[in-house]
Amino acid sequence: MNPIIQGIVTIVVGVGGCVGYFYLANTVLDRVIFPARGKDAGRNINRANAVRPWLFLFPAMFALGLYLVYPVFGSFVRSLYNRAGDEFIGLGNYASLFADETFRSAFFNNFLWVLVVPAMATFLGLLVAQLTDRLKWGNVAKSLIFMPMAISFVGASLIWKFVYANDPDIGIINAVRDAFGLNPLDPLQVPFWNNFFLMVILIWIQTGFAMVILSAALRGIPEETVEAAIIDGANPFQIFFKIKVPQIMGTIVVVWTTITILVLKVFDIVYTMTGGNFDTEILPSYMMDFMFRDDGRATAVAFVIMIVVLPVMIWNIRQARKEMR
Repeated sequence: MNPIIQGIVTIVVGVGGCVGYFYLANTVLDRVIFPARGKDAGRNINRANAVRPWLFLFPAMFALGLYLVYPVFGSFVRSLYNRAGDEFIGLGNYASLFADETFRSAFFNNFLWVLVVPAMATFLGLLVAQLTDRLKWGNVAKSLIFMPMAISFVGASLIWKFVYANDPDIGIINAVRDAFGLNPLDPLQVPFWNNFFLMVILIWIQTGFAMVILSAALRGIPEETVEAAIIDGANPFQIFFKIKVPQIMGTIVVVWTTITILVLKVFDIVYTMTGGNFDTEILPSYMMDFMFRDDGRATAVAFVIMIVVLPVMIWNIRQARKEMR
């Protein structure tokens, strides 16, 4: 079928199905289950009104249950079996994970990523948002800083591969070292510090995201509070840290936790730059290594990642709700 015709048919069937469902659900609810007739008409109307929102929510709840809740429980059950799925081994896959030195290293590296990337991206985004608002060409600067957000993680990794190249004629780091008469080195093979070189890529990408959100929050601060601080003799640093930052702290936390969730799921950068070698393995890349070799362990890693992400996501949702009030 022609893609255009297929899209039109899908839209018609989808919209028509929704309209048909809501019409049929209302008809059955009002005329069959709780008919507005007789002495119980008033009570039936109230009952129907109480049930009606759940009928409207049912399609979305069913889809979420089918594509989100069921896979979560299914993955956990799958992680309790061996590779073939025919032998129940309980928590054996999890015991193997925590006994594996590579897993512990990946977990520690993930901790470093969570500690450094959200903090630096949020701090730089806030700094740029504040400084560019004072410049005539601030919008141009914001556009340039936001531009990496349009690049995929793989594309950004390939760009930074040239920056970290071992050749002084290509890599910026080695070009600087060569200017000082130092021998070239591969930054991605330097133990421990190579993790930070990889983090720089994600910070470079996410700073633009933090800048846009925090810039909007800064512009939403009432001018009266800033003017009152100026009249009281506050200097620019005091105005920024004691007047502006406390008023947008909720937005800062939302940006921070959003980037944290992204960090816990990213694997493209590590997979493209080092393939997890040289002690740069993180949990998602570790999971990918086992996905085609040991299904049970890969599923166990996925469940561990979900458990780690869940508290941050709940915190993010709560902060976002506070911001909407």
